[in-house]
Amino acid sequence: MKDNKSLHNDYYYYNIVRINIKKHRKMANLTQQQLADKIDVSMHYISQIESANPNKYFTLVVIGRIADALNIDIKELFDEENIDK
Repeated sequence: MKDNKSLHNDYYYYNIVRINIKKHRKMANLTQQQLADKIDVSMHYISQIESANPNKYFTLVVIGRIADALNIDIKELFDEENIDK
C-alpha cells in the first residue's frame, strides 16, 4: 500500500527539496539569478525547480551544488519539519 510520504505522491520529496531551496535561497538574500550564477545554470532552471514543475527533475549533483552555494548541509534541503507545505 502506498503511504503519504513516498508513494502516494511521487513528487513528495521533490516538493520538499524545492520548497527548501527557495526558503534557503531567500534566507541567504539571493535572487534566483544570483543562485543560478553560483552553480552555473540558468535562472530559468532555478525558477523551474522552485515552481513545482512536475516536468523539471533535478539530480543529487544539482542539489549538492545548490547546498554548497547556499552554504548549508545538503540534508537541510530534505528537512520536512520546518516547511509550510
